[in-house]
Amino acid sequence: MKNNFKSILIILFFVLACCPRASFSQGISSVELIKNAKQYDGKLITYSGEVIGDLMGRGDFAWANINDGDNAIGAWMGASLAKEINFTGSYKSRGDNIEVSGVFHRACLEHGGDLDIHAQALRKLASGRMLSQKLNFDKINLSLILLGALFLIWILTLFRKK
Repeated sequence: MKNNFKSILIILFFVLACCPRASFSQGISSVELIKNAKQYDGKLITYSGEVIGDLMGRGDFAWANINDGDNAIGAWMGASLAKEINFTGSYKSRGDNIEVSGVFHRACLEHGGDLDIHAQALRKLASGRMLSQKLNFDKINLSLILLGALFLIWILTLFRKK
């Protein structure tokens, strides 16, 4: 019975150690991180949101801005982690929704005193996508009407001068 219990504990330990989801702790919002930056400074945290802006490669590393809907926080990560990001949020696309786990710095000495996260692991929660841009025919019609009115006013001012 003791050997069986030890075997189960050993197997459970290896499953938890190897399982990527087990390495992620409960997520913290940007509001909580900013409000209590001193409390989280130097601690391992998990933060999730949409990748926005551009991925900025810096040799073997990259910066990614992650927006949770309230604020965006910069994440410093290895280039191998950054390769997992396919879409970044802009007017033309919805960014990948990711979760990073890493060390939070309220004033990172390595990066000029900025608030950042040094990501050690990244998990993609949802893939981003390109957004379709539809023409707004109401705006086109209004523009044509205003252009016609401007042309009419220009013609009338020419006849008035003569």
